[in-house]
Amino acid sequence: MKSKTTIITPIELPEDDKDFTTLVRPKSFKEFVGQDKIKENLKVFIQSSQLLKEPLDHILFTGPPGLGKTTLAHIISNELNVQLISTSGPIIEKPGDLAGMLTRLTRGQILFIDEIHRIPKIVEEFLYSAMEEYRLDIMIDQGPAARSIPLKLEKFTLIGATTRQGLLSSPMLDRFGITCNLDYYSVDNLLNIVKRSARLLKIKIDDDGALEIAKRSRATPRVANRLLKRTRDFAVVKGKGIINKEIAEIALEALGVDEHGLDKMDKKILETIIYKYNGGPVGLSTISASISEDPGTIEEVYEPFLIIEGFIKRTPKGREATQLAYKHLGIIKEKEDKTKPLF
Repeated sequence: MKSKTTIITPIELPEDDKDFTTLVRPKSFKEFVGQDKIKENLKVFIQSSQLLKEPLDHILFTGPPGLGKTTLAHIISNELNVQLISTSGPIIEKPGDLAGMLTRLTRGQILFIDEIHRIPKIVEEFLYSAMEEYRLDIMIDQGPAARSIPLKLEKFTLIGATTRQGLLSSPMLDRFGITCNLDYYSVDNLLNIVKRSARLLKIKIDDDGALEIAKRSRATPRVANRLLKRTRDFAVVKGKGIINKEIAEIALEALGVDEHGLDKMDKKILETIIYKYNGGPVGLSTISASISEDPGTIEEVYEPFLIIEGFIKRTPKGREATQLAYKHLGIIKEKEDKTKPLF
């Protein structure tokens, strides 16, 4: 007879990352921390649509990953008390994929398309009439017998999210009545987010521990929540189940996250620019080839934070490492633009 093994954990937690994300995701504007100007504007637009009894205008959320674009879409759905149908740009390969979703929408419902910049051009053009005239033109037959049949749609709201607004065409951008550009978060906002998530997850954390995580979270809520979850693991194994500053520092050091929030890939990018290309300027594709990372990932995920923090700058000739990057990595920049380790 096989013996049963019972595993007891000191903290009650979600079973997987999906449950974790669902649990910590804010359900209302009141719970959503940061982006105050965007929240206030959205409240006005939502209240206006309710008073006028009209569907909310189409909305485009732009900004780096992890700042809350998807969360805001769900909050809008909750505030309007309408269903949200969610999909992603890479999944939509042809107009027929989109037509199936659009024709099932009822009045006022929301269609959310994440990574909307990745939908094919033919699908984007298919959306024009759907967004502007709430109509689809369906092609019947082929060749000389081909004809277009207009199909009326219910008035819906399209919410798009993109990390690369520049990849959307001007006609597409013009059809969004509301555009919201999300900014990086302050340490104070991230501190509140870490404390809220810890409370929801029933994780014991003190102010110093929460502040240490907040300071190293790349000004991004998604990163803050991920670091909180991983730091909790160290608190359970190497501490007493409580996250304090000491445990936070041990955990974040082990995860390769320094005091500025830079991880191994950030440092690899900076060191590549400095050591291999004398601090730049150097093109994005060259950096990508040097570190074996996709250019899009570098541009969307790593570069925005490095620019905001002042570690690199864009020039017409390419990317350059700043004096702050040299100082942070402990590298002396000589007059001849040659570099050497500080120690």
